[in-house]
Amino acid sequence: MTAFLELTLDKFIFRVDPACAYTPQGIWVKEAGPVNRLGLSDFLQQRSGDVAFAEVKPAGSILAAGAAFASIETIKVDVDLLLPAAARVVRVNPALGTAPEVINQDPYGDGWLCEVEWQEKPQLLAAAAYFEQMEKEAREEHP
Repeated sequence: MTAFLELTLDKFIFRVDPACAYTPQGIWVKEAGPVNRLGLSDFLQQRSGDVAFAEVKPAGSILAAGAAFASIETIKVDVDLLLPAAARVVRVNPALGTAPEVINQDPYGDGWLCEVEWQEKPQLLAAAAYFEQMEKEAREEHP
């Protein structure tokens, strides 16, 4: 069981998985050799709302840094998720087609979005640095 970094504000609990690296926008990255799994941080999925639809670029897609690799739709927002570096999509989470709500239910587990192979090294935040950024943003939104 992972010991998450946690922030409790009012009725909200935001978790950061220390085994992941993060983009400033809230995409987590877990490395496993040449393949890297990507998903939404707990803070980003809670901030966005209940996911009703998730679309990820198909396996085999080669995307530039800053390109949208996925998009999610909720009642509150439509969000394009951007790659921190050029990558090739290796695999897409098959559960998203029929159960996109798994992103909200288990953001660091079964709610992953896709797996990629980087074409260049991304600039990512360590979990502690992302936690600090997330805490600042959360406190601004929930004073």
